[in-house]
Amino acid sequence: MVVYAGQGDPRRSIELLWRASVAEKRSGPKPGLSVDAIVDAAIAVADEHGMAFSMRAVGERLGRTAMALYTYVPGKNELVDLMYDRAMAELPTSYELDDGWRAAVTRWATDMWEFYGRHPWVLQVSQARPVLGPHEFAVIEALAAILVPTGLPGRELRGIVGAVNYFVRGAAQTVAEARAAGGATGEADEEWWYARSAVLLEIEPDLAKKFPMLHLLENDREPIDPELPYLENDAVENFRGGLKVLLDGVEGALTSSPP
Repeated sequence: MVVYAGQGDPRRSIELLWRASVAEKRSGPKPGLSVDAIVDAAIAVADEHGMAFSMRAVGERLGRTAMALYTYVPGKNELVDLMYDRAMAELPTSYELDDGWRAAVTRWATDMWEFYGRHPWVLQVSQARPVLGPHEFAVIEALAAILVPTGLPGRELRGIVGAVNYFVRGAAQTVAEARAAGGATGEADEEWWYARSAVLLEIEPDLAKKFPMLHLLENDREPIDPELPYLENDAVENFRGGLKVLLDGVEGALTSSPP
């Protein structure tokens, strides 16, 4: 399920994201709800049930009706934007460079990986339409602040920031989808792999000879965590190994760049 951000009223969405004008600023008695309370409740619902939630479900979590929420948030479209940006407020906005840029980028990538694990629904919000909220900006600003001091040209830095960001997101997407597959299909991972691999080897017993390079890759490995399902182990291995190679490439660019 892909969700596109920025589908609500542009002015109201941006005002809410940047808090230029919010319901709490009204005069009179203190309101019983707040934008932040509604967004926090929506994040909790999405953490449990994914993006297929309703305003009614959020209202029930707060002990209110769906109609009570519309005083603060115009609709679900605007709420999705607010949820996405507020969730990102969990992430650090700066990283120490005492151990060098590489250690700091690794920490940033690890924080993002763990963040996606806590809030897999965030991965359903398409990057084609950014939310344009302050915390979304702050996350990329933190990564850029690590890499800009390397002295690489702006064009190269832009590509590196994008590559690291999309790499982490893609690796985390595999884990999120693997974890959701059992509930969505009604078939556990172990059952799925066992049934199909057995049939595949029965129909094509010479699979290893036909694809010797793939066979080599699959046999030259040990699971990182025996408790994790196959695809999660694969994603963790790809994340760690891929990030290392990606950062090796950045080091190569630093070495080859003129002083």
